[in-house]
Amino acid sequence: MSARQSSSIKAIGLHIYGGPDVLHAVELPEPHAGPDEVRVRVRAAGVNPADAMLRDGSLAEWYRDFEPPFIPGMDVAGTLDEVADDVKAAYGLSEGEPVIGIVDNHGRHGGYSEFVVLPAASVTRQPVGTTFPEAASFLMNALTARSILDSLALAPGSTLVVTGAGGAVGGYVVQLAASEDLRVVAVASEHDEEWLRSHGADTFVARGADIAQRVLDVVPGGAEAVADSAMLHDLIAPAIGDNGQIAVVRFWDGDPGRGIVVHPVNVRSRITDTAAVIRLREQVESGELTLRVAATLPADQAPEAHRLLEKGGLRGRLILEFPPAPAM
Repeated sequence: MSARQSSSIKAIGLHIYGGPDVLHAVELPEPHAGPDEVRVRVRAAGVNPADAMLRDGSLAEWYRDFEPPFIPGMDVAGTLDEVADDVKAAYGLSEGEPVIGIVDNHGRHGGYSEFVVLPAASVTRQPVGTTFPEAASFLMNALTARSILDSLALAPGSTLVVTGAGGAVGGYVVQLAASEDLRVVAVASEHDEEWLRSHGADTFVARGADIAQRVLDVVPGGAEAVADSAMLHDLIAPAIGDNGQIAVVRFWDGDPGRGIVVHPVNVRSRITDTAAVIRLREQVESGELTLRVAATLPADQAPEAHRLLEKGGLRGRLILEFPPAPAM
């Protein structure tokens, strides 16, 4: 167990919703691992769109029963600092090991923290040969991509259209789908075409207002399914064949008709899926999944990281490195 004696830890959080500048250093009670849990000394935390949704109030209804400060962050990499005895036996994990984990952040529990306690089922060893920032860049997005493909359950040879294919989730959908012998039609900016073709896309379609017709031009009759990581919704639905499927990463109450099934995907339902977490780590190690870090910033520059995230156009994840500056 850790010899750390402090009764508080540093984190980056917010007391009020708003723009990037509401993020600031805070102090929290020191957490400790209980049964079936581990404590991670965080060295790097990924900055995801879900973090911005927490910060700007988009998730206010979900957080209404919690007291601030609220701590963003769902992707972490670091070292195991406390490991419950039952975990050592069941998972083969021990103090000092470098690990990655996915955080079901809520209230004062989030990845932008010096230390975070997680279910052991949400943690696996850090991929061999990766740095902490690289290791913190992929798990949430890759697990979302895995959940999309599992919800669609397409047979090999089926055609899958991936919107937002140049982004973090879409890029992992492309790579995982290609590894499962699906025909991948990638929709993204023209600047992403070379990268997507080199990572498994069979066909590339440049994004645009007439995107459904552009897809139909290369997939007559429509695709079996769409992985809609760009949230195009009604714009892309006409490119799906009758009785097809669409997986969406945020809530959509639309009805595309024609027997098309809509699959809402929420990664939080998979964060204790140990087998999936371990498999994704193995696919990083085998080269099936490519890690992309857009930039690394000190944790106390979280506002700047969120400003960069809002500007868009990133290819790869922004990463915060810990520890943060002292709270004021």
